[in-house]
Amino acid sequence: MSTRDTDETVRAELNRLRESIDNIDAAVVHMLAERFKCTQQVGHLKARHHLPPADPAREARQIERLRQLAESAKLDPAFAEKLLNFIIAEVIRHHETIARS
Repeated sequence: MSTRDTDETVRAELNRLRESIDNIDAAVVHMLAERFKCTQQVGHLKARHHLPPADPAREARQIERLRQLAESAKLDPAFAEKLLNFIIAEVIRHHETIARS
């Protein structure tokens, strides 16, 4: 096999992998959009019933659950926790905005 053949094979494999990554990224964005649709409904429900935007006990349970899921999926649990904390902060921000309106 020549260097040129190797280069083309590597480029083809790289493109195949990148297409998979692009598809996964699209799925992640769509799943996050669905998640935020649900959390918006939660925010409206909380606002109607004068409940606080944050629920630390629920958040702690979710973080622990996600860490366990990450571990079983061979994903760094610390990374999963950071991601969920980022999402939770955004959800709380949305809930605060809804409560003010």
